[in-house]
Amino acid sequence: MLFQGNAWKYGANIDTDIIIAARYLTTTDPQTLGGHCMEDLDPGFTENVHRGDVIVGGDNFGCGSSREHAPLAIIGAGVSCIVASSFARIFYRNCINVGLPIIECPEASEEAETGHKLTVDLHKGEVVNETLGKTYTASPYPEFLESIVQAGGLVKSLQKKFGAA
Repeated sequence: MLFQGNAWKYGANIDTDIIIAARYLTTTDPQTLGGHCMEDLDPGFTENVHRGDVIVGGDNFGCGSSREHAPLAIIGAGVSCIVASSFARIFYRNCINVGLPIIECPEASEEAETGHKLTVDLHKGEVVNETLGKTYTASPYPEFLESIVQAGGLVKSLQKKFGAA
């Protein structure tokens, strides 16, 4: 799985309430949620993000509540994947469950800046900062996680495996 886009860098401890404010939790529609993604932290984000762009975070990205609305909002905003130093564990699994690719790569996260062009290869476990001309190594996805993300999330993966019911 290969993703390429411009970076949108945010700091450490970006919680799910910052990703999508609680006032928008009346829906689980990714497009609706995506229209409000990051708006309390970065009001211009949804107007300027392009389909395929990459969010870059620091430590503990996605901390806070365990709701799936946060990764759904990121998907709805058009972001292709997230690179961070580390993720809150529940957020990490929620991303996998809804089909949002994420990768932990502290060095890439530290050196990337908003606007840098990134290429992320989940299969290889590699992040390339095209702007800086640097390649960073991360752990590749285990095959079973990669298959869940490729299917579009856990439910779609199970439907594919066992047939839609």
